[in-house]
Amino acid sequence: MPETIQASIYDFPQYYELLFGSDWRAEFHFLQGCFEQYATRKVRSVFEPACGTGRLLLQFAKAGCKVGGNDLNEKAVAYCNERLKKHGFVKSVTVGDMADFQLKGPVDAAFNTINTFRHLPTEETAEAHLKCMAAALAPGGVYALGLHLLPTRGPHDEEESWIARRGHVQVCSRMWSKKVDRKRRMEYLGMTFDIWMPTKQFRIEDEMHYRTYTAAQLFDLLSRVPELEHVATFDFAYDLKKPVTIGPMTQDVVLILRRS
Repeated sequence: MPETIQASIYDFPQYYELLFGSDWRAEFHFLQGCFEQYATRKVRSVFEPACGTGRLLLQFAKAGCKVGGNDLNEKAVAYCNERLKKHGFVKSVTVGDMADFQLKGPVDAAFNTINTFRHLPTEETAEAHLKCMAAALAPGGVYALGLHLLPTRGPHDEEESWIARRGHVQVCSRMWSKKVDRKRRMEYLGMTFDIWMPTKQFRIEDEMHYRTYTAAQLFDLLSRVPELEHVATFDFAYDLKKPVTIGPMTQDVVLILRRS
């Protein structure tokens, strides 16, 4: 039997990046389009809270933007900074809490698009994060916030899987919903990375706790940070030509929030 390691998947940025790093194009071009369409200022600087390995930050740096980010995981931050350096850019990512930070100067745009926001465990930390983002954005700047909502009608997506290969290394990942506690507003997710190499195979097992949001709960939270105006909604298809209207069965959303 392959060895099983109980650990955070974020402690293995090289495998996380292999799995998700190549799938950046649609998301990147969508964000570029959002910034062009909804920001009322030229976007020359971008920031990603809880940036992880910085797969999109690197692309924005290559596109000529000044980039920055933060993340609580020191290994992910080190990986991101080394990659920026390797491509000739400044090491601009810091270890920090996305619910408690202050930038040296405002940025033109920001993004957090793959449910990372739901790692914030309480209403207080979620509100603190949005207030940090409002303070981080220059007037007219935009924040793209992507997450899965908890539908109030219809099925709830319970499992996703991915697979990627580079050279002689293959990573197979599975994430599934173990339990949704609607009273405590917490979803418990299992996640595995199966790593296959010619001379070694092993599994990384992790459990993540995501705060749940119905559409009503999310907009109630946003109402407490009026500096961020909700100007558009899309889904994870990342199609700028197809904004969505949130209904009781809606699950994946990308909210475009503009700093007043």
